[in-house]
Amino acid sequence: MIPRYTLPEMADLFADQSRYATWVEVEILATEAQVRLGHVPAEALADIRRAPVPLAARVAEFEKERDHEVLSFLAAYCENIPESSARWVHLGMTSYDLVDTSLGHTLARATDLLVAAGRRLRRALTGTALAHWDTVMVGRTHGVHAEPTTFGHKLGGYAFAVDRSLTRLAAARDAVAVGTISGSVGTYALIDPAVEAHVCRALGLGVEPVPSQVVARDRHAQLLQAVAALGACIEQIALELRLLQRTEVREVEEPRASAYQGSSAMPHKRNPTTSERLCGLARLLRGYATTALENVALWHERDLAHQSVERVILPDSLSVGHFQATKAAELVESLTVHPQRMRAHIDATDGLIYSSSVLAELLGEGTERERAYRSVQAAANRTIATGEHFATTLAQEGIDLPALGPERFLTHHDVLRSRLEKLRELDD
Repeated sequence: MIPRYTLPEMADLFADQSRYATWVEVEILATEAQVRLGHVPAEALADIRRAPVPLAARVAEFEKERDHEVLSFLAAYCENIPESSARWVHLGMTSYDLVDTSLGHTLARATDLLVAAGRRLRRALTGTALAHWDTVMVGRTHGVHAEPTTFGHKLGGYAFAVDRSLTRLAAARDAVAVGTISGSVGTYALIDPAVEAHVCRALGLGVEPVPSQVVARDRHAQLLQAVAALGACIEQIALELRLLQRTEVREVEEPRASAYQGSSAMPHKRNPTTSERLCGLARLLRGYATTALENVALWHERDLAHQSVERVILPDSLSVGHFQATKAAELVESLTVHPQRMRAHIDATDGLIYSSSVLAELLGEGTERERAYRSVQAAANRTIATGEHFATTLAQEGIDLPALGPERFLTHHDVLRSRLEKLRELDD
C-alpha cells in the first residue's frame, strides 16, 4: 500500500493499529464465551475488557525478540491486565484462530468499501449513458469505422459489466467473511465450538465448516479474482476513453484543473493521464489475483508460506481496486463529451458506414447475395481509393443509395434504453 493509490478509509482498515484493535475485539469475544461456558471467571473478563489496545510500536518491540507477531501482541496486551486475569487470554486458541477470524472481519469491511465505490461507478455510467442515449457517434470494430451507434449505448454496456462485477464481489464477500476458532489443527480439542459460534456471530461472520487450523485460502483467491475482474472492466472503460481522446478523434475529454500541465516540454499537451492510470492499476490487480491462487495449496494442516504474501496482496489489492473504482467514477461523472465531433466523424468516410444498409436493400429486392456483396464492396473500394462519395460510386454500379442517416441504425434503441433504466433503478 502506498499513499498515492490508497484512500484514507481503506488505509485505516489495514493499518497495524486497526489490526490489533480487531484482535483485541476477538480476544474479548472469545473470553465472553468462555465465561458463559464456566471456563473463565467473570472478573477476568472485566480486566480483559478494560485493557487498552496495545500500540503497534510496543508490539514491534516485543517482536524483535520473539519473531512472532501474535505472541508479541499478546505480551503487549497482557502488560495492562492483572496477571491473575491475563492467564485466561487466548485460552485454548492457536494464533490463526485470532489472525484469520480478524482477517475475515477486515476483508468483509474492505470489500464493502469497494462495493460502494463500484456502485458509485455503476450509477455514474447509467446516468451519463441515459444523458447521452441519443448522442450519435460512429461505432468502430478493429479500430475501423463500422456503423452508427450512440455514446449512451457504449456506456450502457460498461454499466452492465460493472453490475456483473458487483455480483461477483458480493459472492466473494460471503466467501471471505468467515472465521475459525478451533485450536491447533482445527479439531476443537482444547476449545468448545460454542466459543467460535459466539465470536463469529458477533462479528457477522460465517464459520469455516471443516477447518484445518486456518481458513481455506481459495476464499481469498476468489475475492482477488473478483477484484481483478472489476479492474478489467474499469480498464475497458478507461481504454475506450483514452482512444476517444486521441488528437484526431477528440470526442471526449477528461476533466482537468485550471493549473493542469500535461508536459514539461510541450505546453499544448492534454494527455489522458487519468485513463492511463486506471489501465495500469488493472495490471496490478491481475498480478495479485494470480498470486492469491499460489496461496491456496498449503502443507498438511497449514504452513506459513502464504503469510508474507498476504500481507502484501490483500491490502494492496483492495486498496488499488477501491482507488481505481473511485477515480473511474469521478472520471465518468465529470467527463466532457463533444457531440459535434462525434457527428462529424459519422460523415468522415463519405457514406461508407451505410454499406450494410445498402447490402440489405439489395438482398431484400432479391439480388443474389454474392453478387450484391461484391457490387457494394466494389463501390466502397472506389470511394476509399478516389474520395468520391459512396452514393456516386454506388451509382456507377447501378445502385441507388437509399436516403440514409444514422437514425436508421437505432430502430430498436428504446429496447436497450429500457434495460438500462431498470439497472439505474438499483441506485435510485
